[in-house]
Amino acid sequence: MSTTSSEHLKCLIIGSGPAGYTAAIYASRAGLKPVMYQGLQPGGQLTITNDVENFPGYPDGIMGPEMMEDLKKQAARFGTDIRYGIATAVDFSGHPHRVTIDETLELTADTVIIATGASAKWLGLPSEQRLNGSGVSACAVCDGFFYRGKEVAIVGAGDTAAEEATYLANLCSKVYMIVRKGEMRASKIMQKRVLDNPKIEVLWNSVTDEILGEHAVEGARIKNVLDGTTRDIAIEGFFVAIGHEPNSKIFQPYLHHDEQGYLKTIPGTAKTNVDGVFACGDVQDFTYRQAVTAAGSGCMAALDAERYLAALGDH
Repeated sequence: MSTTSSEHLKCLIIGSGPAGYTAAIYASRAGLKPVMYQGLQPGGQLTITNDVENFPGYPDGIMGPEMMEDLKKQAARFGTDIRYGIATAVDFSGHPHRVTIDETLELTADTVIIATGASAKWLGLPSEQRLNGSGVSACAVCDGFFYRGKEVAIVGAGDTAAEEATYLANLCSKVYMIVRKGEMRASKIMQKRVLDNPKIEVLWNSVTDEILGEHAVEGARIKNVLDGTTRDIAIEGFFVAIGHEPNSKIFQPYLHHDEQGYLKTIPGTAKTNVDGVFACGDVQDFTYRQAVTAAGSGCMAALDAERYLAALGDH
């Protein structure tokens, strides 16, 4: 499909979660006249999160979509041009940087801030999708607090799953850990923590057949992959910890990334290996993946972009 060259921007922000909106707030206040394309999921992962209780400044908590709307309004108040659209191709081989939106519109930009986030990997069950936000979660650190003293289950076998199972065991009365094989992929020390914890019961060689409950999670049907038998467990929370996938595919030909696809930034900065291209939030953070750390890195990206333009004499 042919592209139509449109406009030249001083600062282009791709993505609209806490990282993107915070970058927009700082960039617009610095006079960079940022243009933001919101992407496939405007507001990012928090738009499918009901209650956010761990973001500073909200003593009574806040609904995820409401918080994203507040951040959007704050960015718009300072002049960010917020648009619908998805970045479908980029060319970072020269200056200015070229970005194609919706396969048809080509932009050029002096600086590009990538805040496209990461997407949780899901099991693909209809019941999982239906109960997402009503007991089904992909973030134990975000949502574990709501299940204090309750019984929950977590799916996964890697370090993240083991770490989150241990975290949940500190809050919940019982944690079922559903592991597909007869062994975990997690490191030895993480496995030991799980196996030594009396609150965690590992269901080996098991997969989730269905999550039970009409309006909220009430249980799960677990299938043994060796003999095909099923059993129902009574739980109120169901956590999926089978990994996240950074939304970085179109950038990978130009930007350094790890084997999972997370973009690499120069430590202590939001700078990538390409001058004038910055990355913030979950697309470059495989460790923390929290709204507050994403927001912090969005601030870093905007400040780095401002300093980059100042050094060029453009700002």
